[in-house]
Amino acid sequence: MRKLSFIVFALLVSTAAFSQTPAKKQMVNRAADHLMIQLASNYWNGTADSVKDYIKGFNRSANAYIMFDKPFKNNPRFSIAAGVGVGTSNLYFKNMEVKIDAFKAKLPFIRTDTGLHFKKYKLSTAYLEIPVELRFMSKPATPNKSIKAAIGIKAGTLLNAHTKGKGQETASGTSLNGFTSKVGTRSYFNGTKLAVTARAGYGLFTLFGSYNLTNIFKDGVTPETKLIQVGLTISGL
Repeated sequence: MRKLSFIVFALLVSTAAFSQTPAKKQMVNRAADHLMIQLASNYWNGTADSVKDYIKGFNRSANAYIMFDKPFKNNPRFSIAAGVGVGTSNLYFKNMEVKIDAFKAKLPFIRTDTGLHFKKYKLSTAYLEIPVELRFMSKPATPNKSIKAAIGIKAGTLLNAHTKGKGQETASGTSLNGFTSKVGTRSYFNGTKLAVTARAGYGLFTLFGSYNLTNIFKDGVTPETKLIQVGLTISGL
C-alpha cells in the first residue's frame, strides 16, 4: 500500500510539472490534452480451472482517460503523457455465481447448472486510475497520419465491485422471469491496482494490452488472479 501510494504521488507530481512548464514555440501543432478511450476484452490469469470453464469467451468493458501530453524538446517524435480516468472490467459467467457478499475465508464460486440460474451473470469492477505513457509518433506534425507506439504503467484504487444477474432459468433452460439481482461489496477485493501497458497502431486507432502486476483479490481468498486486457484504443495521440 505504501509503495502504491508513493507511485500515485509521483505520477501526480509529474502531471503537475507538465502543466507548469513555460510556454514555448513548438515544432509540432497538437493539443496538450486529449481523451483516450479503450474498448477491451478481459481475461483472468491464474484462476482455477473449475472457475475458468464457466467464464464466457468475450468479456467486454471500456476505459476512459483524460491525458496530458508533453513532447520532448530535442525530439518531438517522443513524448511523455500522464492522466486520470476510470478503468473497468466485466467477467461474464455461464451457470455460475460469485458470492462476493459471503462471510467466508474463501470467495465462493457456486455452480448453478443443475438448478435455478441466471441467463446473464457478470462480475464487474471499476477503478480510478492514473496512467503514464512513454510515447513514439513517427510524424508529430500530423498525429492522425502517424505510426504510434507507447509503453506505460497505471496505478488505481477500487471504486466499485459488484455482481449482476438477470433473467432466471430452470436447469433445462426454460425462462421463468426477468428478475434482476445486483450485489455490491468490495470485501474480497484488493483495493489497489498496478498494471503495465503497451499499445501500437496508426492514426486515431491503436491496439493495446495491459497486465496487472497486482492480484485482483485479497491474498488467500482465491488463487492469485491477475487481469489481462486487450483491445482497441481511440485517441488523437
